[in-house]
Amino acid sequence: MITTMFARTIHRRFSFHHSSISLSNSLRGNNSHSPTNLLRREMSMETERIVDRLKSSGLLQTKGLIGGKWTDAYDGKTIEVNNPASGDVIASVACMGERETKDAISSAYDAFSHWSKLTANDRSSRLRNWYNLLLQHKEELGQLITLEQGKPLKEAIGEVGYGASFIEFFAEEAKRIYGDIIPSTLSDRRLFVLKQPVGVVAAITPWNFPLAMIARKVGPALACGCTVVIKPSELTPLTALAAAELALQSGIPPGVLNVVMGDAIKIGTALTESPQVRKITFTGSTAVGKKLMAGAADTVKKVSLELGGNAPCIVFDDADLEVAIKGSLATKFRNSGQTCVCANRILVQEGIYEKFTKAFSDAVQNLKVGNGLSEGVSQGPLINEAAVKKVESFVEDAVSKGAKLLLGGKRHSLGMSFYEPTVIGDVKNEMLIAQQEVFGPVAPVLRFKTEEEAIQIANDTNAGLAAYIFTNSIKRSWRVSEALEYGIVGVNEGLVSTEVAPFGGFKQSGLGREGSKYGMDDYLEIKYICMGNMG
Repeated sequence: MITTMFARTIHRRFSFHHSSISLSNSLRGNNSHSPTNLLRREMSMETERIVDRLKSSGLLQTKGLIGGKWTDAYDGKTIEVNNPASGDVIASVACMGERETKDAISSAYDAFSHWSKLTANDRSSRLRNWYNLLLQHKEELGQLITLEQGKPLKEAIGEVGYGASFIEFFAEEAKRIYGDIIPSTLSDRRLFVLKQPVGVVAAITPWNFPLAMIARKVGPALACGCTVVIKPSELTPLTALAAAELALQSGIPPGVLNVVMGDAIKIGTALTESPQVRKITFTGSTAVGKKLMAGAADTVKKVSLELGGNAPCIVFDDADLEVAIKGSLATKFRNSGQTCVCANRILVQEGIYEKFTKAFSDAVQNLKVGNGLSEGVSQGPLINEAAVKKVESFVEDAVSKGAKLLLGGKRHSLGMSFYEPTVIGDVKNEMLIAQQEVFGPVAPVLRFKTEEEAIQIANDTNAGLAAYIFTNSIKRSWRVSEALEYGIVGVNEGLVSTEVAPFGGFKQSGLGREGSKYGMDDYLEIKYICMGNMG
């Protein structure tokens, strides 16, 4: 069973894809000397230069990876990958489907018997090689991320370092998969517990962190002895393919890591229905996650899900205003608001509300919007036209219900899928923007009176991934942290993700944890061995 949400994703992909190409081509027509069109032309030239360099380095791969071989779609179909900042076509990649996915699964299944039997030290060494290669090529990988995803280059290079840190961490954890000895109730028996790799893993990853989300899943899988079939987003497959190329160079054997991309429905169905796939790990929307859970039920696969969030950021009267502004800005506008742990609601206590909203709006106004390859840019485009329309609908809903635009609130003059960094005041919790992820550069600010009210508002959601608190009271920080129904809580800090801590949510924000020593558990089976006649 696979969701029609995949179909909608593909529809939006192609709808925007065609409009962006025509928009890019239109620059050669009327008003071609306008500042915006000249800027786009410069972006197009920069895109071409980077693509040429990536081709020369061997990192720009356009075929899928099956059994260690770069493979075209069997029917020859391709899909184009666009730069969301300009609409330029970066490359055309193989559009794969059911047959290619089944072959990738078979390849991973065959490779499992060898890879799982290597020593932990051997697997660790190869992962360490991959980590080193990722860092050696961080500039090229960062440029590739910026081209296909749109985030600023500094942020993209930061993602490479962040993603590589998971490979390094799990290279070390590979040597620390310990079993147990249980004291027996009978003198002639010995009881042992072993941990063994679950088998073939299907890793379905999103477009907003095209390298880090792969590393966070594939790192522990390979460390445990599992083999993997990666399905990256059709919007950002190039980073996944480049990472796979470096994995091959690092000595990870053919078939251990495979990549298929293209028809999301056919690929997803093949992955969920195959009895050879023993685990699915997915980062994406809650709606798609639920469908994957249902699809995995027939073959009773392990499932780990990192789904949507609706993160509250609570600023109390006793907070350090400067710290609260800096932290709220970081957690709201990272990646132009396109992360699952972005602050989706900023709750400010009434005593500091006016002062906070003024200072926060001033800080947001200083954010520079533009092509992620340009110096000083901190806000890139949204991923596509559908994302902009979603943001617009949420803002319109809030304003129509009494919220006040304090800053922004419209498309940016750069056009394409750029949107102005926006602050909205007097937001109520029943508004759409406070109930669902906006996934864009819009900061809704809500007013509250008491600590109890803030906790009630914060927990009034089906999501439970991340939450943030700003207060100078140690007692309050403990009380509120424990009361919040979230898997991650940042206290006086807006950037909380790290490879050494468990990442995951409560309620409908998902199942399982990624990163840290706990991130190994979902890729392992526990085996109990009872040995008799030992007396």
